[in-house]
Amino acid sequence: MTGPSPSHADGPASELEKLRRRVAALSGKRDEAEARLQALLTSLLPLDDLLADTRRRVGALHEARSARETASAAAALGGQIEAAHLMLRGEFARYDVSPMKVVGRAADPAEMLVVGTHPHPTRPNGTVLREQVTGFRRGSATLRPAHVVVSVPGPAPEPAPEPVPESVAQATSGRAQPRRTTRSQRRLPRKSSAGRARRSRRS
Repeated sequence: MTGPSPSHADGPASELEKLRRRVAALSGKRDEAEARLQALLTSLLPLDDLLADTRRRVGALHEARSARETASAAAALGGQIEAAHLMLRGEFARYDVSPMKVVGRAADPAEMLVVGTHPHPTRPNGTVLREQVTGFRRGSATLRPAHVVVSVPGPAPEPAPEPVPESVAQATSGRAQPRRTTRSQRRLPRKSSAGRARRSRRS
């Protein structure tokens, strides 16, 4: 009695081993993704604490009773917001996520979305003048395109006139009519007829 040929004996075992390797590889990738997600969520917990403290400082700003307390609360609130922003950018950097620097560059459709134009007398056509939404990269790939305003040929628009304060406008409108002065204030000579009329009444 002859046994199974080596090809038939090794075939199913070989396919089973390949399947086991694929399952092991997928399990490893799943565990890696879970670990990265766990690390990301854990790193965001201090940011939640910072934002909770920022809400408390907002309440202190609303409850301020003097100009000094208001200025102090506003400065503390600004510091909290700056700290939260820096913390978030630091976590982005850990995952190789960085903001784009596009101002002054030519608009690139692969990285930028043009949402507006602005006349500029010296910048080349299509140069990014400002960002309305910051773009981000993850490594060399675009994570989110930047929303930008670009230049177009033409003179720069004249700045809008500064609004006149309401108190100044009211004061100006209240003095629209010139104030009248008396004859004595203007130092004008008296009419001779007035003097003769007084002398005739005395006589």
